[in-house]
Amino acid sequence: MDTNLNTKKLLIIGHTYPEPSTTAAGGRMMQLIKLFNESNYEITFGSTASKNEKSANLIAQDITIKNIKLNDSTFDDFVKEINPTVVMFDRFITEEQFGWRVSENCPNALKILDTEDLHFLRNARKEAIKKNKPVSVANLFSDSAKRELASILRCDLSLIISEYEIMLLKNSFNISSDILFYLPLLADANTEFKNSVSFTERKNFLAIGNLLHPPNVDSVLQLKKLWPKIKRQIPSAELHVYGAYAPQQILQLNNKKEGFIIQGWAEDVNEIMNNYRVQLAPIRFGAGLKGKLFDAMQFGLPSITTKVGAEGLYGNLAYGGVITTSDENFITNAVELYSDENAWQNAQKNGFKIIEKRFLGELFSEKLNAKITTLVKTITKHRQENFLGQVIQHHTLQSTKYLSKWIETKNQIPQNSSPVCFANSDEVRDEYK
Repeated sequence: MDTNLNTKKLLIIGHTYPEPSTTAAGGRMMQLIKLFNESNYEITFGSTASKNEKSANLIAQDITIKNIKLNDSTFDDFVKEINPTVVMFDRFITEEQFGWRVSENCPNALKILDTEDLHFLRNARKEAIKKNKPVSVANLFSDSAKRELASILRCDLSLIISEYEIMLLKNSFNISSDILFYLPLLADANTEFKNSVSFTERKNFLAIGNLLHPPNVDSVLQLKKLWPKIKRQIPSAELHVYGAYAPQQILQLNNKKEGFIIQGWAEDVNEIMNNYRVQLAPIRFGAGLKGKLFDAMQFGLPSITTKVGAEGLYGNLAYGGVITTSDENFITNAVELYSDENAWQNAQKNGFKIIEKRFLGELFSEKLNAKITTLVKTITKHRQENFLGQVIQHHTLQSTKYLSKWIETKNQIPQNSSPVCFANSDEVRDEYK
């Protein structure tokens, strides 16, 4: 991804430090970092979160790390010192927290929002499931949607991971395509993903996914109900469940006698997926692209999933597995795909084709670079054309700004001190109470 930008400074404001071995979101962030690294950007990664043993080693990739604070004016000095050409927000929450500070201190910086997935869509589907309603009738016009859409409008460009979500934003919410860019999960063209383990060398079923993520927890709970009927037809098979941060309600499902095994964190997804014959993912709600299904196609592992699970993955191509419409259909297809080598090989080939035709990084890197280069050069005109976004920024970020300043001031006041009244409305709108 080449670039003609004279100044190549990128500030990423991360919701968390990326954990590519535990979450699809972590893998997504590392892919974005790679794209900008290849363009020779000087990258700084700032986050209010803490690193842990599963966090990616960003320093090894020549990325500067900065711990930043919420509601703290030290960020203003920090961002002015960097003077980034591009600021990328990791999910709309970080844009809400820091967007106004970026706009105030670096008004010419290009603001990019990486949505990861549309959170309001996932939340609406979750609520529909709770009420025993189909996700197709989920209420999308929620307060959560207002927040996320406002963030999209305030930014100069939003990276959208799914074609379905692009169409939803355009058709249901009238968001201009000028501020949207379709950038899915990306596969490496150099990966020899076709050299996978054969049907006969594989055995057992796999379920995998970060178990802090509610859709994954729900999927495992669904499998616990479906598994006995699958096991009855394939007595020799086991279902192995992998995922970091498993809660107690998942850990207690472990039952070796039933062949339902909770395995914990999978350090090497490639190795894991090459050992199993079929992945099971009865995903009832969610949004974006499902990293477990994306990875499975790269490693030659057919999957049984739902319409929501496969959303945005296969386009007009045949899916790399089976998309089911009911519990009975899920069970039947799981048994058939596990037992039928020809059907399994066809599903594997379909998955390889999807990766090659739709998700190779080379299909998107130059387009993204061209879009960013153009926007940096024409930022004033671009913002004038998205004037509604500037209106929203003027009003909503003023309130966010003063709330943040109020919290910062409150945090600086010693305990047991007397209340303070601020006469300067430029600093704080209301009295401290």
